[in-house]
Amino acid sequence: MSEHTPPAFDRLDPLSIDDLLSTEEIAIRDTVRTMLADRVQPHVTDWFEAGKVEEPRELIRAFGELGLLGMHLDGYGLPGMSSVDYGLACVELEAVDSGVRSMVSVQGSLAMYAIWRWGSPEQKDEWLPAMGRGEAVGCFGLTEPDHGSDPGGMRTRAKRDGDDWILDGTKMWITNGSISDVAVVWARTDEGIRGFVVPTATPGFSANTIEHKMSLRASVTSELVLDGVRLPADAVFPDLTGLKGPLSCLNEARYGIVWGSLGAARSSYETALDYARTRHQFGRPIGGFQLTQAKLADMCLELNKGMLLALHLGRRKDTVGLTAEQVSFGKLNNVREALEICRSARTILGANGISLEYPVIRHMNNLESVLTYEGTVEMHTLVLGQALTGENAFGG
Repeated sequence: MSEHTPPAFDRLDPLSIDDLLSTEEIAIRDTVRTMLADRVQPHVTDWFEAGKVEEPRELIRAFGELGLLGMHLDGYGLPGMSSVDYGLACVELEAVDSGVRSMVSVQGSLAMYAIWRWGSPEQKDEWLPAMGRGEAVGCFGLTEPDHGSDPGGMRTRAKRDGDDWILDGTKMWITNGSISDVAVVWARTDEGIRGFVVPTATPGFSANTIEHKMSLRASVTSELVLDGVRLPADAVFPDLTGLKGPLSCLNEARYGIVWGSLGAARSSYETALDYARTRHQFGRPIGGFQLTQAKLADMCLELNKGMLLALHLGRRKDTVGLTAEQVSFGKLNNVREALEICRSARTILGANGISLEYPVIRHMNNLESVLTYEGTVEMHTLVLGQALTGENAFGG
């Protein structure tokens, strides 16, 4: 048996997970981190406090120039990078702010993916290159005021009128909605649920920015209203009927959340660790007290277990693919644990934990939305429950 001298323990990478990444993957991660530190980090707290992102379209264009939009899709001038590359980028985006990661995720993993996976050749040629460059912004219209976890109950309706389609309905909680050039809208038809590519300049389409949010404030969230929106026959996704289309897109977005949520957790953990080593009470750093150390140890455990889970799912996605149940496994675990890490970090910071001078309360508030969107805790729990038992408990 040979003896090895391990490298020194790294409190920020205790399991040496970086050793599992390639040189190229680390370079991609560090490039995204550097860009965000320069372009977004100095401003995001002010955006969150104001509830408004300054020049969001310019920010999306900057993300396009870096290759972040649809980065795991290929063709049409898109980067065609790996799922792990995309996951690492999501960590860095959400370490800055969940709303910033949502902006990229909705553009690439929902709107662009829908067109890339289900669109006609003409729809792909028209939209994907411009969206990848950030010159065109997209949104994804599935959730409605009365139908979130049950998209099959949607009321938005598309009716044929000669060769055209007429769309009527309302979509709610739509990221990027009021700054979008194109909306992917799902609607009920006589044949079943179908997807439509809707240019937002079409008469009858409007988007209203949702105000008074206490979460994802550094993000554009909107209500979409479709009032007699007339579309040509070729606006519909061809050869696609039913929930398979929108659910496939949601799985892409959920995969990004598996990674991204850990960015918020990492930022909060590192903030709490630094604070515990420098904040003094009773004549010593608070990191010297057993209860604080127990919190930090638990945060470190869950953060790094979550990273191993995300990396495992990413490697499988790049090789054999992921089942919906595996994506639910990752989303359920990592968001739940990320939120608990942020809450523990908040307690370590004491009263400073509620101040926007530190990122923790912002991450905490944001993750309350991430916990719910792209499938609530309850829905992902039932997905796993059904897979384990063979019994369908939805609606029961």
